[in-house]
Amino acid sequence: MFTTGVLAAALVGGLVGGGSLFLLNQQSDSSSVGGTSQSAPLVVNNTNSVNQVTAAAAKAMPSVVTISATSGSSGGTGSGIILDTEGHILTNTHVVTLDGAAAHAAIQVQTSDNKVYDATIVGTDPLSDLAVIKIDAPNLVPATLGESNKINVGDTVIAIGSPLGLNATVTEGIVSTLNRTIQVASSAVPETPSDSAPDQNDGGNGFQFSPPGGGTNTTAATGTVNLNVIQTDAAINPGNSGGALVNATGEIIGVNVAIASTGSSSSSSSQSGNIGVGFSIPMDHAQRVAQDIIKTGTATHGQLGVSVGSTSSTGSSSSFSIGATVADVTSGSAAAKAGLKKGDVITKLGDRTISDPAELTAAVREQSGGATVKVDFTRGGKTQSVDVTLDTMK
Repeated sequence: MFTTGVLAAALVGGLVGGGSLFLLNQQSDSSSVGGTSQSAPLVVNNTNSVNQVTAAAAKAMPSVVTISATSGSSGGTGSGIILDTEGHILTNTHVVTLDGAAAHAAIQVQTSDNKVYDATIVGTDPLSDLAVIKIDAPNLVPATLGESNKINVGDTVIAIGSPLGLNATVTEGIVSTLNRTIQVASSAVPETPSDSAPDQNDGGNGFQFSPPGGGTNTTAATGTVNLNVIQTDAAINPGNSGGALVNATGEIIGVNVAIASTGSSSSSSSQSGNIGVGFSIPMDHAQRVAQDIIKTGTATHGQLGVSVGSTSSTGSSSSFSIGATVADVTSGSAAAKAGLKKGDVITKLGDRTISDPAELTAAVREQSGGATVKVDFTRGGKTQSVDVTLDTMK
């Protein structure tokens, strides 16, 4: 049997389907900040041959940090992005919670000038796999955040972070595709919430979190998380989680979260490296979540109030879906108030085309609670649309 896998940058997981094994592993390394080699500032030996990547890296590098999380005998490293001079740093939930195994891990941050600071967790948002931590440090350089809704497939991008604990590492690639949806199983989510897509056990999008570095604290996943991501071929490896995806002008347009990688079916703790299929959370969404966390300690997410299934264009069993079919509408929900009914096929939410239940869930979750969005659907073969004011997910 051919074996392949998908890593969510310190997560390991598996799904057997269609004759293949798929693994998602969030990338984090088991070494601590104190164990990593110190890096020099970005080196430019020949100013006459400086290229676009060098310039972008030089601009973004001071705003990217290495993060160490430890709890008891377990630990791992990841990366983070400085948001402001007050010391707020954006990263992944799985980095600061050791993939959900530790609610109160000890966090340290190493900045680009190799200084180390203790950090506190401001808040985490497992549904988006984003978190904000805070350090008290002088002379911080906030990142310049770009607009991820303005990037194109084929744009040059670079990943900056601490793969395998090697801080200040720069890799180059392109935007491979936009609006990719991946589904991961997560022990950081208490249970699969209502209004979520069913597990995608059809060969490709099922993922599961495990502790950074594949440690011994693996916890049984109790829920799933659907993420809308940017796909890139820039090399992302264990330890890049929470680090920056940067455009050609040095603006950070994504938070690196996952990679596809070969893996072993016999060990859920294996961590493989980059094979050119990486994933990053778009900055437009990440920034909204970060702002919510900084203000209130938590982030809000929209809820539609439906149960959905896949829809085939042929009306029979197929690997290809053309929408999300409403199987049930919760009484009194946003969907019910808007007039959506069982049997409706949702094909678009806002500007996002919906081809399957996971895409619908990710699109709804990206919205804040109370947001009003246009929903396109078909009923009885006719296309209709309605504005829906989303509920706030509890």
